[in-house]
Amino acid sequence: MRFLVLFFAVILSACGKAPLVQTQSYVFGTLVDISIYGETEEKAHAVTSQILQNFQRLHHQYHAWQSDSELSKLNQRFTAGKTPVEISPELAQILTQAQVLSKQSEGLFNPAIGGLIGAWGFQRDEFTPVEINDAAIQQWVHANPQMSDIVIKDHAAYSLNPAVRLDLGGYAKGYALDLALAELQKQGVNNALVNLGGNIIALGQHGDKSWRVGIQHPRAPKPMATVDLPSGWAIGTSGDYQRYFEQGGKRYCHIIDPRTGYPTQSAQSVTVLIPPSPQAGVLSDVASKPIFLSAPDQRENAAKLMGVANYLIVDAEGKITLSASMNQYVHWLAKPEKIAVQ
Repeated sequence: MRFLVLFFAVILSACGKAPLVQTQSYVFGTLVDISIYGETEEKAHAVTSQILQNFQRLHHQYHAWQSDSELSKLNQRFTAGKTPVEISPELAQILTQAQVLSKQSEGLFNPAIGGLIGAWGFQRDEFTPVEINDAAIQQWVHANPQMSDIVIKDHAAYSLNPAVRLDLGGYAKGYALDLALAELQKQGVNNALVNLGGNIIALGQHGDKSWRVGIQHPRAPKPMATVDLPSGWAIGTSGDYQRYFEQGGKRYCHIIDPRTGYPTQSAQSVTVLIPPSPQAGVLSDVASKPIFLSAPDQRENAAKLMGVANYLIVDAEGKITLSASMNQYVHWLAKPEKIAVQ
């Protein structure tokens, strides 16, 4: 998750209408796109700059494999025994929330498996094939690191299991979205859209219409559908099409099943649509993972466990299944041949 300086803005206005200011940057190893409507250029730039500074701080502080990050230092201490180490109030809050969500998912959302993620080569900036070490993978599975192994008390933490290695890659983007929404509201912005690598949250509208966003086709460089995103709603997708490598005719993606130690190969993507809540961004990032990792006949139950009513699944064969409530929001660009509503 490197940070590359890439910053530009586009200001669009017509017929005296309020301008749309769009800014792009690169953080969390992905593209960030912030659109602000109806504010002056000066204010839009100032607010966007603050949001990007917040993103950069989060990226550095909670980086899973940069040795000077707070998260990496905590991981190092976890291996040394059960001596409590002081952590920031924010990290204590993050880990507490992640523990709740991990329990809710029955362990399928598990940020404690950073060791497994590293063994698969996904704690790198480039995703090239690695030698699959079955013995090492089984060792990590046997060690069974869980979020419940972490003890947090008085802004200090230690682990009951020395195999715990935290990796917040399946949480951090959603958390950043929630912070971005709070910053926009704090600064009095009424209409904005924040897209952090496909995790998106909306505020207000784009003129007299809701913000319209695309759902990525997992096997083509284009959206397969669009959704009108009401204010406060968030949308997120977990897929096998960005962070992956191919070997022996198989695709291995970064979404690893903590029960087996291997990436699942039964789905191409899962999209969830989350209504407004204080953690809508977090849920847009987290809630898709348990659904993605579940067996086909368990995905509906996984969605219920996470409190998700709106979901869309593309399975390994490209068949699309979506919930009845999600079906009301989706606008297909081309009607899929294989589709089921449940």
